[in-house]
Amino acid sequence: MAKETESYPSTDPRSDEEGGAYLDQALWQQLAEAETDEAFAGNWLAIQSRMIGGVHSGMVVLGPAEQGPFTPAAFWPGEIVETGNLAQVTERSLKERKGVVLRADAAEGARSAERARFLVAYPVRAAGKLHGAAAFEIAPRTHEALQHAMRQLQWGVAWFENRLMRNGAELDALAQEHIKTVLDLAAVILQEKRFRAAATTFATVLATRFGCDRVSVGFLKGKHVKVRALSHSAQFKKQMNLIRAIGAAMDESVDQNAILVYPDPENNHVLRAHAALVQHQGDASVCTVPFLDENGKGYGALTFERPADRPFDPQEVELFDSMAALAAPILNEKRENDQLLIKKIGASMKAHLQKLTGPRHMALKLITATALLAVVLLSVVRIEYRVTAKTTIEGQVQRAVVAPFDGYVVEASVRAGDIVSQGQVMCSMDDRDLRLERVKWESQRDQYERQHREAMATGNRASMRIVREQVNQAAAQLALLNEQLSRSKITAPFTGIVVSGDLSQLLGSPVERGKVLFEVAPLKDYRVRMQVDERDIALLEVGQQGTLILNSLPDLTFPVGVAKITPVSTSLEGSSYFLVEAAVQEVSERLRPGMEGISKVEVGKRTLIWILMHDLFDWIRLKLWSWLP
Repeated sequence: MAKETESYPSTDPRSDEEGGAYLDQALWQQLAEAETDEAFAGNWLAIQSRMIGGVHSGMVVLGPAEQGPFTPAAFWPGEIVETGNLAQVTERSLKERKGVVLRADAAEGARSAERARFLVAYPVRAAGKLHGAAAFEIAPRTHEALQHAMRQLQWGVAWFENRLMRNGAELDALAQEHIKTVLDLAAVILQEKRFRAAATTFATVLATRFGCDRVSVGFLKGKHVKVRALSHSAQFKKQMNLIRAIGAAMDESVDQNAILVYPDPENNHVLRAHAALVQHQGDASVCTVPFLDENGKGYGALTFERPADRPFDPQEVELFDSMAALAAPILNEKRENDQLLIKKIGASMKAHLQKLTGPRHMALKLITATALLAVVLLSVVRIEYRVTAKTTIEGQVQRAVVAPFDGYVVEASVRAGDIVSQGQVMCSMDDRDLRLERVKWESQRDQYERQHREAMATGNRASMRIVREQVNQAAAQLALLNEQLSRSKITAPFTGIVVSGDLSQLLGSPVERGKVLFEVAPLKDYRVRMQVDERDIALLEVGQQGTLILNSLPDLTFPVGVAKITPVSTSLEGSSYFLVEAAVQEVSERLRPGMEGISKVEVGKRTLIWILMHDLFDWIRLKLWSWLP
C-alpha cells in the first residue's frame, strides 16, 4: 500500500556521477528522433531518471485524450516486474489531474531506509485535455530536494505536452489537406450530369493526383461487381480480360467488406484475385476500397493500380477510404438516375422487398402487414351499399287557388305555412262592382218582362219573341253575376297547408282573373323527390327501400320506398342528375312540404374496397375508353 506523505527525509541521494549522466548526448539524440510515442516515452524516462536522481523505477501511461483507457507506454529501467505503487500514484494523478506525492510502504523485511521511498506523479496534458501521466518511485530525500524533484518532473512533462501539441497540429494540417482533397473530388463528380462521364472523370483525376497507372470504378450488378469506368478511357469493352480481373478484385473486397492492399505484409485477408490481377499486369501495387451502404453492405468498389516500387502507405489508404465514402453515394445516385424508368421502378421494389424480408425495419414491416391486412378485409367484408341523394319533400297533390275574376283583394286571412280546413275562407275579393252590375241587369230584366207583357197584349208575335230572348239574356247575365259574387270569398279546396301565397301586403291591389293566389297541399300525403347522380342511377330500382333524414329534423329518420325513376336528367351545378320519386312510408305531423334533406337508398351488399374505389375505377375506365382509338 501507499499512503500520502506527511514529512520528508533530509537525505539527498544524488551523487556527482548521477548528476552529470543526464548530459548523455545519445539519449537526447534518440529523444529528438523518436518517431512513436512509446519510443519518445522510453528515452524521456531515461533522461528524467538521471535529472531527478535516485530513481528506483518509472512509468509513463498514455491514451486517447480525455477518454482513455490509459495504458503503460514505457518503463524504466527496462521491463519492471512490480508496478503496484506506480499504478496507484498514477491513477490518483489522473483522477485529480494534478501532481501527487505519496510515501511508499517497504516490503516486509526491507531496510528502514527503503521504507522512506517516495512516489511522485504528474499528469500529461495538451490543449487542456488529459493524455496520460508520468510517475517515479524515488529514493528518500529532504523536503527541499523532494520539491526540486517534483518541479523537475513538471518541467519534463512539458516536453511531452509540446510533442503532443505538435503532433496534433500536424494531424490537423493533414486532416485539412485530406478534407480539401475529398471535397475537390466531390466537386469534380457533381460538375458532370451523366453517370458515365462523372465516373470516368473521377477515376482520371484520382489516377493523375496519386500517380496511378489506372483507377477503376465498379458497382454491384447481380452477385458480382461490374466495372463501369476506367481512368483515361471512355471505351474499354475490348479489354475484357483486364476488366474481368479488375471485377474479380473488386468482388474480393466487397465480399470481405474490407480495404485490400496488395502486397499485404501482414497477410490478414484473402488476396487471390488481387494476385491474379498483378500477374495479368506485371509487378504492381493494388489497393481496392469497397463502397459500403448504411448497413455495412458493399455495393461497389474503387481499385487503384500503380508500379510495385510505389506501394500504398496507410495515410493514402485512409484518404482513399474517405474519398470512397463521400463519392460513392453521389456516383450511385447518378447511376440510378441514368437508368430507364422501368429499371428504377424495379430497383425500388427490390429495395423495399429486401427491407421487408431482411432483418430490422420493423416499423416498415408492421406498416406493410397492416396495409395488407386492411386490403384483405376490404376485399372480403361486404356491407350494405346505399346510394345517397339530395331530397325535397313535396305534397302528393298540390292545388292552386286562383282569382275568380278581375278585382281587388279586400281581406286575406291566411298566408303560406298556415293550416286550413276544407271550405275555410282564405281571402275575400271586392264585390261592389259586381253587385251594381247585378242591380243593373235586374232592372234590365224587369224592363224586358214588361215589354213582353205589352207585346202579348197587342198580339204582336214578332215583338214578343224578340223581347223573350232579351229577358233570357238578362236572366243569364244575372246568373253569371250571382256565381261570381258567390266566389268573391275564396275558400280552401281541402284540409291542408298553404304552401305559397301571402296577400297581406297586397290588400287593395288589383288582381287579374286566373292569377294564382295560394297553393295548398294535403297534410298526410307526401312524396319525396331525390336528385340521384347519373353514375348511380343504374343501381336504383322501383321498390328499393331507403332512409330519409331532413335538415330541419336531424333527430328523426323516415323510411322511404322508390316509386318512380324519371328517365330524364337535369343539370345542376355542373353535374347531371336524375329525378327519382319515392313515397314516405311513415308520415309525421312534423313533416312539411318544401323540407330538404338527404336520402340513402339500399341497393345491395358490396365489398368495402368496391364501395371506396368504384368511382375511381369507373373514371379510369371511361378515360381509357375515350383515349384509346
